[in-house]
Amino acid sequence: MARIAGGQFLLRMEDTDLQRAKPEWDAQIIEDLTWLGLTWDEPVLRQSRQLASYDAYLARFEEMGLLYPCSCSRSQIRAALSAPQEGVSHEVYPGTCKHRDMASRQPGDALRLHLDRALERLGREMPHFVETGAAFAGTHRIDPERAMQEIGDIVLCRKEDGIVAYFLASALDDVAQRITTVVRGEDLFDFTAVQVLLLALLGLPIPEYHHHALIRDEAGKRLAKRDDARAIARFRADGASPQDIRRMVGL
Repeated sequence: MARIAGGQFLLRMEDTDLQRAKPEWDAQIIEDLTWLGLTWDEPVLRQSRQLASYDAYLARFEEMGLLYPCSCSRSQIRAALSAPQEGVSHEVYPGTCKHRDMASRQPGDALRLHLDRALERLGREMPHFVETGAAFAGTHRIDPERAMQEIGDIVLCRKEDGIVAYFLASALDDVAQRITTVVRGEDLFDFTAVQVLLLALLGLPIPEYHHHALIRDEAGKRLAKRDDARAIARFRADGASPQDIRRMVGL
């Protein structure tokens, strides 16, 4: 897609989770993509090597009054969500710490986006993005009511290690690397509205997106390392060709 458009193809390792990132997985990704016939134009950007660069953007959100500290554990959030809440999805943070200001921040607190204030700041003209992948093709505009129900006050800085959330880091890197089209799997489509919202708040350009199909098993479940699923290397060992893999994902 990039070559046909006369553009560059860039590869980025989104390894902000320092506990789970492994050098051998890095190497496997490089090997798999090379076998698939993909080549990239610049040195691979590794987010783990530039974590401090994202802090300035967190500071901007703080200056806009859009952050608050949160000390809630996952178990506390699950307990709070067990009680019925009118108009709130079971997946959305219930706002337990929403009353807190940044002056009350303690070591180990996460930082959450105050979505109500964020939407108010954007005003009536909500941001939009263009999707070219087959499953979600079209122009999508952020809906404030849906954002409150499905996004909520997301964590922008994790409590475990004080590192920025990866979906914010990747959106910022899209801008820094002058990305015009983001190509990734359909499982990440739901993050797009979050990233577009954050970029709009920062006044940064919004790229186009193309979410391709996923390779799934016989039951329709997507393949993932956490489920000990087949990797590209196993398809390769079983005799699959790069063309077979491309057909599987609709490319």
